[in-house]
Amino acid sequence: MDRLKGKVAVITGAASGMGRATAIKFAGEGAAVVIADLNVEGGEASVRDCKENAGRAVFQKTDVSAEAEVKALVARAIKEFGRLDIIYNNAGIGGAIGPLENISVEDWDRSQAVLLRGVFLGMKHAVPEMRKVGGGSIISTASIAGIRGFNGLHAYCAAKAGVVNLTRSAAMEFAKDKIRVNCICPGGINTPILHRNIAGMKEVIEQTMAKSQPIQRTGHPDDIAGMALYLASDDSEFVTGQAMVVDGGLTIGSQYAAANGDANAVRAIMPNSFIGPSFQG
Repeated sequence: MDRLKGKVAVITGAASGMGRATAIKFAGEGAAVVIADLNVEGGEASVRDCKENAGRAVFQKTDVSAEAEVKALVARAIKEFGRLDIIYNNAGIGGAIGPLENISVEDWDRSQAVLLRGVFLGMKHAVPEMRKVGGGSIISTASIAGIRGFNGLHAYCAAKAGVVNLTRSAAMEFAKDKIRVNCICPGGINTPILHRNIAGMKEVIEQTMAKSQPIQRTGHPDDIAGMALYLASDDSEFVTGQAMVVDGGLTIGSQYAAANGDANAVRAIMPNSFIGPSFQG
C-alpha cells in the first residue's frame, strides 16, 4: 500500500480494460488519477471505481491524437492536483487490419495517429511538468506485436514497434531530468477491444488464449496494471528505456497451433478492415 502516495498520474484509455485496471490500482496505492478517454460513460465509471478504492480521480474526455486535447489533459492534472509524476500512454485501437495491399491510406493514418502519435504527444506535454517536480515516470502500452510480426496486423505492428523505439530514444534524452521512460508489451489480454460486447465472445477468447502460451491462462487487465504499478513506483528507479514483456510466455514459445481452430472461429466474427475504440462496438 501507498507505493504511489502523494503522486499524480494521468492514464489514457482508462475507461475500460488495462487502463481502467491500472487507474484503480494506482488510486489504491495513494495516487491521484486523471482518467482520459473518449468514452465518457466508461470514464466516469472508472472515476467512481477509483474513489471506491479510497483514491482521488477526475475524468477528462480526450482524443489522444489531437495535440490540443493532450495539452489540456496535462493542464487538468496540474489544475486539479498541482503536479504530474506519472503518465501512462495506454489509449489504443486495433486499427487497420487485413492484407497490407488492401489497407487504405486513411485507415493507416488513423491507426498511427492514435497508437503512435498519441504516445508522442503524451510524452511531449508531460515532460515539462515532470521536470518541475524533479522527475517522473512515463509508461506507454506497446505490444508483443511491436517486437515480432503478426500477419494481418501491419499498421498495429508498425505503430507498436514505433512505441518501443520511441521509448528507448526518449529514455536517453530525459534520463538527465530523472524522468524514466518505459513501455509494456502485453501478449494476449482479454479486454473489451477484443470481445467488443459480442455475446459469448469474451468466453471464447478466454478459452482460446489459454491454449496459446506456456502459462495456460488468459491474460487479464490486472496483469498489466501490476507491471504499470512497478514502473510508476520508486521500485523501478533504476529501470529506463525498457520494453517489459507481459505475455504468459507467448514470445518464448507459442502453442497457438493447437488452438488454430478456435483462433479461426474468433477471426471469423471480428471486423475485417478497421477496429476502433472498444466502446464503439
